[in-house]
Formats: sequence, structure tokens, C-alpha cells
Amino acid sequence: MPADLKTAIASSLTEARRTLDVFMTDASNTAQIERMAQGLAGCFKRGGKVLTCGNGGSACDAMHFAEECTGRFRKDRKALPVIPLLDSSYLTCVSNDYGFNHVFSRGVEAYGKPEDILLAISTSGNSANVIQAVEAARKIGMQVHLFLGKDGGALQGRGDEEIWVRSMDTERVQEVHMTVLHILIEGLERILFPENYNG
Repeated sequence: MPADLKTAIASSLTEARRTLDVFMTDASNTAQIERMAQGLAGCFKRGGKVLTCGNGGSACDAMHFAEECTGRFRKDRKALPVIPLLDSSYLTCVSNDYGFNHVFSRGVEAYGKPEDILLAISTSGNSANVIQAVEAARKIGMQVHLFLGKDGGALQGRGDEEIWVRSMDTERVQEVHMTVLHILIEGLERILFPENYNG
């Protein structure tokens, strides 16, 4: 392996660790994750569901969260209702008929109920289609949970709960987002299925 590549790999690993360390040293982030887990658990307890959305890597994160909830994380338990607004036929239909900025808001309008939560992910906080999804959720009376990065963008401060990774590097933000999403799922299971963590 070329020496410069070894250096680049080591540098990237160091930066990934540093970004997570910075996030962890802010105690408010731990409290925020706990509040978000409690809020999501409350949504499921009252018979609600979660809609998720995001673009690019954030779309993958949104789908990953959904499949861990509807499938399983660590042990068998009841499936949790999480719907990613990312079906390819739906996305291309809405994009073709209404424009890409509407791809998530139309899904929120179709499936969202006041007892539900929109979990939206945007590393920049400026994705127009995510902003419109948040606006649609507000009109319905849904709660909004946001995963943001960089300077928070236009979405900063618009969620009931927010995870904000203060890094300007998209890949570092996404790495912490995925870590937090996994911790959230564990938190949900500990609240809703404590028997899975006893013994």
C-alpha cells in the first residue's frame, strides 16, 4: 500500500474518532438521544408510526433505521411501524408529476397522522424536499425529529427533538448519525422490550 494512502486512511480514522469524541463530550447530546428515544417509544405506545426520509446517504440511513425497527436489532420482538418514504416508484412518480422538492411531503400527506412522528435526516439542514416534509408534518400536527449536521441549516431549531453533529464533513456527520440511530433503536428496545436486556 502506498505510504500516502496509509497516511490518508489513518487521518480519516482519526478524524472520524475526533468527530464522535466531540459529539460525546457535549452532555446535552446524550440527553437529547434519551429524549428522542422516549418520544419515539411514546409514539409507538399510543399506536402511532414513524415516517422517515432523507437524500443520498441520509436516505440509506433512513431506510436502515426503518428496517431495524420493522425487522430486528438484537433479539426477536414485536415489529415497530416505521415507513421510509423512499420507494423508487413513488419517488419517480412524485418527482415527475410535482417536482423533486415534493417527494417527501406528498408521502407525509398520504400517511401522516397527528399521533405520528416524522424522522427526517439532512446533513446540510437545507434540503428543500426535507424542509417541505417538515412543513407538511406540522400542518398535520405530527411531531418532528431531525438529524442535522454542519451549521444546522434552515432546519435547525424546527424539530421537536434534534440530533445535530457539528462537523462540516458530510461523511463524518453521517457516521455519527448512524451511530446515534443504532443507539436510538437500542433505547427503544430497552423501553418497550426490557425483557430483551434482562440477564
